Parts: sequence; structure tokens; C-alpha cells
Amino acid sequence: MNIFKQFYKSIYSPKDIASFRFQGIGKTILFVFFLTFISILPSVVFLSTILTTGLETAKNVINDEIPSFTISEGELTTDSNAPIIIRKDDFSIMIDSTGTLTQEDVEKEGNAFALLTNQFVLAAGGRTDPYDYAMLEGIDITKEDFVDIIDTIDSLKGIIIPVMSLFIYLFSSAASFIEVTVLALFGLALKNLSGRKLTYGQLWRMSAYAETLPTLFFTIMAILKTPVPNSFIINWFVAIIVLYLAIKEVPKSKQEIPEL
Repeated sequence: MNIFKQFYKSIYSPKDIASFRFQGIGKTILFVFFLTFISILPSVVFLSTILTTGLETAKNVINDEIPSFTISEGELTTDSNAPIIIRKDDFSIMIDSTGTLTQEDVEKEGNAFALLTNQFVLAAGGRTDPYDYAMLEGIDITKEDFVDIIDTIDSLKGIIIPVMSLFIYLFSSAASFIEVTVLALFGLALKNLSGRKLTYGQLWRMSAYAETLPTLFFTIMAILKTPVPNSFIINWFVAIIVLYLAIKEVPKSKQEIPEL
């Protein structure tokens, strides 16, 4: 069965997920990479959108609508005593030196970048990435410097988009493998609970495919730009339930030995 058919079957069929426990580990690893690629597509698309259409808007807004500011010694200072939120089409720019706004507030905006008291936050495609000003130790940045940085990014976006996309993919792949490994550990308890004889290697293979349904769901939600409350809990709950249903499809009387 090819990887695309496995993806389709894994969405709805615990029985097929159970049958994948016999396949080679290399094919399962390839599937995890494939699943990760699907999951990051919204982030990569929105990142490209921000860098191609949002930079010019951001530059104009910063020049015309935002007061002077300085980032110095890891902290933002402005001439404003209240947070500033400017929304342009599907993109928001947020400036706050008062400590009122948080990373969660930026995330709720969907596509946005924010200069907060101690960090810069970029939200795009369902992902929110904070960057502390402490990384700029010894460097002071003003409003004019920030505009120059935007101009530089705009001129290098043909390089930045592929590099950042690769970085997102590699980071997400590592997170996916860790998640599958932890889920397989839950599987050890689940297989004892259900009275099935399964090795950790088999549970790891099944766990990889059990991630398909929650991954597809959250990818669709990201495409629709719809935040999902308690997404972390929902992701794990669905993955564990799917894995348990797959374990239940394994015959009790059959003894399987393949190791990871």
C-alpha cells in the first residue's frame, strides 16, 4: 500500500492502522515526514503571504500610523501610554510597551506581528512564534531601523521563504517524532489494558498512523484560520483514542515479535 493510500486509510480505519504494525520501520518514518509536511503547509503559505504582501503594508503603517519607539536593553519603549492595534485587511500590527498585550492576544489576531514589552511575536498560519529582545543584546533598534529591516527582508524574501520553510519543517519533524514516541509509551499501557501482545516497535508504527486524524483536523483549521480552544488536549485525546481503537483491532490470540 502506498503512502497516500495509507494516509487515507488512517483517517477512518483503526483496523488498517493495526495492520501497519508489520511494515518496515523505514516506511513508517517516511510517513511521519509526509504527515509533518502536510501539517506545515498552512504555515508556509501564510508565511509566504506575509512576506510578499504584508511587508509593504507593514512599512507604510509603521511610517504613517505608529509613534516612535526604541528597543534597547531587551525592552520596548514608545511614546504611547496604551497598546496600539492596527488592522489592515487580514493582517494586524500591534505595538505595546505597557505590558497589557500578551502572546495569546497576538495569536487571537490570526495573522499578525507584534512588538511587545520584551519580545517580538509573529503569528501566521496557526503558528505563533515569539522572539525575545534579549537576543539583540547590545543592539538598539528604533522605528527607522525597523523600517530598514523590513526593506532588507523584502529584498531577500526569495531566500528567506525557502530557508524559513525548511527550518519550520525540520523543527516540526523533530516535534512529530517526539510526539509519536510519547504516544507509543501511552500505547504500552493501552495494550496491557486491552490484553493485546504488542512490542514497543509495533506500537510506535501504529502511533505514527494514529496521528493522521488529529493532524488533518488541525491542518484544516489552520487553513480556515480558525483557532481551536484547548488544541493541545484535543490533539492528544484524539490520538490516544485512535491508537486504542487500533490496538483493539489486534487479535488477542496472535503473538507478534517484530522489533523496532
